[in-house]
Amino acid sequence: MDRTEGSLFKRILVATDGSENAIRAASYGINIAKATGAEVHALYVISTQHAVTTRTVMGWSEAFEEYLANKGGAAIGDVKKLGEEAGVKVEPAFLKGIPADKILEYAEESNIDLIVMGTHGLTGIKKFLIGSVAEKVVRHSRVPVMVIR
Repeated sequence: MDRTEGSLFKRILVATDGSENAIRAASYGINIAKATGAEVHALYVISTQHAVTTRTVMGWSEAFEEYLANKGGAAIGDVKKLGEEAGVKVEPAFLKGIPADKILEYAEESNIDLIVMGTHGLTGIKKFLIGSVAEKVVRHSRVPVMVIR
């Protein structure tokens, strides 16, 4: 019998930024996938949220964008390694744009059943000014979101 038959989760999206908290969240996502037989999609978004300001003030360059892409490759690699150790296949995905928007778009387009992601727990004025990716995803997602602190 196929473990995904009748399972609530068939496709799990693990959104990662390579941080320690994101790795912790990925571990949860991989464990849920192993238990349910779900497939995992590991998504890294190269953020363009502040690119206009960065371009004008600091000089956004192709080298900086390449650095972000390499960082994304390492972040996806961490999730794939966790998957290999657990016997779970991980499908990598890279996007460019506003992280919360791209996570939500990917989840919709890929028929994701669960989004798993970490949070940095922004509070106070920082949260008011920039918000958090996790908070935006939770607020606007059409599927369950598991946020790991």
